[in-house]
Amino acid sequence: MKKTLLSLLAVPAILLSSTALAQEYVTIKMEVDVARSAEQTWAAVGDYCEISEWLGIDCAITSGDGGIGTVRVLASGRITEVMVAQTPLSYGYTQPAVEGQFYNLYHGFMEARPVDANSSKLIYTLMLDVSNLADQAAKDADVTRRRATFERALGNMKAMAEQ
Repeated sequence: MKKTLLSLLAVPAILLSSTALAQEYVTIKMEVDVARSAEQTWAAVGDYCEISEWLGIDCAITSGDGGIGTVRVLASGRITEVMVAQTPLSYGYTQPAVEGQFYNLYHGFMEARPVDANSSKLIYTLMLDVSNLADQAAKDADVTRRRATFERALGNMKAMAEQ
């Protein structure tokens, strides 16, 4: 009896560990050179809702003061993002889990990195779980789509900063 009970208790642990192994995280790192100092670049593009200008998507702050813990909603409320990290020249955010939907642990990080006194790099990194996608072709297509979207955004940020 005791052995059977221990065996039954082990089943949930095995199921949970196999679920964790199914996750497949990808990192998409993109960057662009900017002919402005990092401080000038960040001043032009680093506000948390400036995404509306460089990505062409509506943005509203629903809570917070622009620092860690600030919540923005995008695309008429379809996307919620919470700022989870911040420095004078960067911020990171995550999209919280939505009940009943696959949680891909989506995180983004944007930074203006100094190169010298008059130039910088804008670096944008995304990280997410693609294990819910049907096959490698679907995963590759998702990464390609996201990369194209954010490389276009980086081009827009470069143009804004260099004005």
